[in-house]
Amino acid sequence: MKSLFKEELLALFKNKKILIPVLAVLFIPILYSGMFLWAFWDPYGQLSDLPVVVTNQDKGAIFEGEELELGNELVDRLKKSDDFNFKFMEKEKAYESLENQQYYLLIEIPENFSENATTLLDDEPKKLELKYVPNESYNFLASQIGSTAIQQMKASIAEKVSETYAETMFTKVEELAGGIGQASDGADQLSKGTLELKDGTETLHEKLSELARKSIEFNNGVKTVQSGSEDLAAGIESLANGLTQLEEGHQELSLASRNAAEGSGNLVQGITETRLGMEKAANKLPDIISGTTELHQGAESLAGSLQSWQTQAGKVSEGVSMLEEKLQMILSEMPNESQQRRELEAALSSIKTRTSELSGYAGELSQGAKELSDGLESLNQGQMELQNGITTLAEGSAKLESGAKQVAEGEQQIAAGMNTFHEKLSVAAAGASDIVQGSKKLTGGLDQLSDGTNKIVQGTGQLEEGSGQLVKGTAEIHDGNSELAEKLSQGSSEASSVNADENTFNMMANPVEVKSEKLNEVPNYGTGFAPYFISLGLFVGALMISIVFPLREPAVVPRSGVQWFLSKFAILGGIGIIQGLIAAFVLMASLGLEVQSVPLFLLFSIVTSLTFMALIQFLVSAFGDPGRFVAILVLIFQLTTSAGTFPLELIPNFLQPFSVFLPMTYTVQGFKAVISSGNLAFMWQNVYILIGFAIIFMIGSLAYFNFKHKRQFRALQHD
Repeated sequence: MKSLFKEELLALFKNKKILIPVLAVLFIPILYSGMFLWAFWDPYGQLSDLPVVVTNQDKGAIFEGEELELGNELVDRLKKSDDFNFKFMEKEKAYESLENQQYYLLIEIPENFSENATTLLDDEPKKLELKYVPNESYNFLASQIGSTAIQQMKASIAEKVSETYAETMFTKVEELAGGIGQASDGADQLSKGTLELKDGTETLHEKLSELARKSIEFNNGVKTVQSGSEDLAAGIESLANGLTQLEEGHQELSLASRNAAEGSGNLVQGITETRLGMEKAANKLPDIISGTTELHQGAESLAGSLQSWQTQAGKVSEGVSMLEEKLQMILSEMPNESQQRRELEAALSSIKTRTSELSGYAGELSQGAKELSDGLESLNQGQMELQNGITTLAEGSAKLESGAKQVAEGEQQIAAGMNTFHEKLSVAAAGASDIVQGSKKLTGGLDQLSDGTNKIVQGTGQLEEGSGQLVKGTAEIHDGNSELAEKLSQGSSEASSVNADENTFNMMANPVEVKSEKLNEVPNYGTGFAPYFISLGLFVGALMISIVFPLREPAVVPRSGVQWFLSKFAILGGIGIIQGLIAAFVLMASLGLEVQSVPLFLLFSIVTSLTFMALIQFLVSAFGDPGRFVAILVLIFQLTTSAGTFPLELIPNFLQPFSVFLPMTYTVQGFKAVISSGNLAFMWQNVYILIGFAIIFMIGSLAYFNFKHKRQFRALQHD
């Protein structure tokens, strides 16, 4: 083997046509990967040289009495920015320059840019539009980079607009605090008024309860008098009928004078008792009439007071409506879902409901008092008629008593004074008729009195019940007003405690600050892509060696296929090691590539280069030019599936399974570990996998050389 390797090495150095290309190929990996990484080592660090044109069409606006010129503010900010090489032009010239490929991007600030910023509190607010026009045909990546910058501008402008609105909002909060304080004072006064109203309704309820009890007692007395008057009317009517019969039968009376004399004593006694009862009734009626008159006057006074109270209740309702209007103005300034707003709305609704109930109760009480006054007036009229009837009845009774006495005294003179008796009897009949009419009027008056007292009892019951509800309602209104005053006072204190300044406005405009903490930070674009381009350069270098160095033809006749394979692989392996070391040293020295471990980085570069050499040796030795074509196909698949640029999950699903079968997947992973992450255990895992790939390809090459040696050189060895 040593002699064959020596011959191969001498043949390489003696043949300048092979030596020079081999020496050139040694630098292919570093030229390939180094040029790419050098060109794109830190492209984002050169964005300040990327030409971008800006045209400002914003006309400005007035917000809260102050000029708002967001377009000019954005232009001033861009002039101080180093993000791009900003140029500022008129609209037509800017678009013309973009079309002529003098600029990669155009940023247009529309004329309504500031005006739209003032519409946040409108019914239909308008968004701020920043027009971004890339010339993608000029350079697509430049348009993507510009899109990212536009998002940053968008965030910056949004922060400025939010800061302006935050300042306005806190100003409104201070005004709201003053309004809530005034509302709190008004609610406190209203609470005191409802407390006085509550005391008055309690007193009214007590008086109405007493009136209800007295009206029931009076109604019972009226019913008793009514029953007695009905009995009296029946007796008087019977008396009138008897007198009529007496008048008709005065002839028979003469004959029965003895019997009449015996009954005349009883008659005189009964008439006397009737007269005395009538006189007592007549004496009592003025007091009853006077009490009824006082009740009527009290009922009229009560009706007037209740009507006045109903008017006051209406004024309270109007005051509550005015309070509601003021509170609605305050509520419109408060957030929709805030706890204070819900509590204020609930308290306001309770006040409106209780005030409406108070007004209704006042109306019912006023109506009941009116009916009570009308009933007492009817009762008073009936009592007066009853008094007239009883007076007439008393007069008739007196006359009847006088006549009866005359009958008794002149019983023995009946015969002689029959004519006189007939006259007196006619008078008695007429008086009895008057008494009958008076008793009927008395009965009718008592019926009216009974109906009136029934209405009084019913009305006073309703008044008592309504006054109880009124007491309850006024108590609830007082509690609600007290709670409203307390909440308004609390809200005013909390709103007044808000002290906003520039820091507060900035916090409201930009409440979230993203803090970036990177794991295994990659310093620049070139470092991130180094694993991919180093792997690519070493694979291309291995492929180029197969073109300038003969992988099949031995320098001398080999004694065996193993010697043949080892001599070729020794040369290729040495070239691969040199390629890997050159690429690693140049990248670290010239581009400043920083790695986690220099020895392991050199080791992994050598393992990667040897793996690719073994792969190329097998394909080209065994299959020739078709093998090179297969190697190019393998390179293409590796470029797309090794996850050196985009993550594996972002490529088509059809290509993803090929990743595990291609060595560049593991070279990229290993270089990422030794360059950036420092996960050396993961690097060693990839080393073992690559060694496995290399062994498989070396076994394939060995099999080919054994097969080729047996067919090509066995006959020569026998000769």
